[in-house]
Amino acid sequence: MIDVLVVDDDARVADVNAAYVAKVPGFQVVGKAYSAAEALAAVEELDVDLVLLDHYLPDDTGLAVARALRERGHHIDVIMVTAARDVATVQAAMRHGALQYLVKPFSFAGLRGKLEAYAELRRTLDGGGEAEQAEVDRIFGALSATPAPELPKGHSPTTADLVRKAMMSADGPLSAQELADRTGISRQTAQRYLKLLERTGRVRLSLRYGDTGRPEHRYAWAASH
Repeated sequence: MIDVLVVDDDARVADVNAAYVAKVPGFQVVGKAYSAAEALAAVEELDVDLVLLDHYLPDDTGLAVARALRERGHHIDVIMVTAARDVATVQAAMRHGALQYLVKPFSFAGLRGKLEAYAELRRTLDGGGEAEQAEVDRIFGALSATPAPELPKGHSPTTADLVRKAMMSADGPLSAQELADRTGISRQTAQRYLKLLERTGRVRLSLRYGDTGRPEHRYAWAASH
């Protein structure tokens, strides 16, 4: 489980954000704080992996908290969750190590997408070892991942996730048949899900021409996703 500290000056907002986090598999809220001082005290007392950090706090800013975490040697990840949308604050958040920046107001789907991208990043990094360029692209792509689109009728979330993981782990473009062989689904099903991913911009389509003259459709995961 990924242990989360929710920091917001408004207790009601903190409760809503905590409830959102609790709905995402693999995450649990271990504490809530309503000021910069409370947030810094909480990380000293609790085992925290991730802080959902508001910027506007009564005694200091979220950026000051993020900076203090680094200065105190805490290896804790930060996702800014704030109404602050000026470019200077966003840039400063990046420089202070924030992995994601979510602007209020946001939906559950918006936060879920950020958390799932963070979980994917942790899984990738926990694998250790050395990374080729494709793996580096996947690591950095996880930081900018967007929420998965709502699936059309007749599409299974389980199959969609299977296809997504197979495409992300592929060393290069795949045909529908190659994807089917990797996942155990039929070629027709693979083709259907690839078309969906292409429409939503999550895979790129290319054509490979063979001896028959009829091009083979090949799909590659888009690094920005």
